[in-house]
Amino acid sequence: MAYHDDEWGVPEYDDRALYEKLILDGFQAGLSWITILRKRENFRKAFDNFEPEKIARYTPKKVEKLMQDAGIVRNRMKIEGTILSARAYLDITEKGPGFSTLLWSFLDGAPKVNAFKTHKQVPAETPVSKAMSKELAGRGFKFVGPTIVYAFMQATGMVNDHLVDCHCHARLAKPKRK
Repeated sequence: MAYHDDEWGVPEYDDRALYEKLILDGFQAGLSWITILRKRENFRKAFDNFEPEKIARYTPKKVEKLMQDAGIVRNRMKIEGTILSARAYLDITEKGPGFSTLLWSFLDGAPKVNAFKTHKQVPAETPVSKAMSKELAGRGFKFVGPTIVYAFMQATGMVNDHLVDCHCHARLAKPKRK
């Protein structure tokens, strides 16, 4: 409940925080979100607080160590994808335009406020999540399909998908540009 009320759907503009949330959404694929939330602190410890500069230098020995860590989701493809995504992230931050700037450019810098009344109205993906997914994959990110990207957009407040009768909707319905 605290995650829903205080984090989910709140616009995030910090590069590193966006990277962390994108990686966690990738790990969540095929699992319940509560599983990832319960393991989030373990993930942070195991993945050096999601510092891409450190993750990009992980060796096969580090991958094996992570595969033995029961505190995280031990999926080799997702672990190796995290390393590749860290390298792609560094490329974006070093050569431009910056991670947050790139992601938010798909929304002109401001959250899209939806007015869904039921969970059935909330899409699993959108044209924007498809375009963002294609851009990220083209830059070398892994586990960034359109459905994962849309869940990421929801989590980071790029879209406000709180239902209109949710107490969080109105609080987040006044989009602000970065």
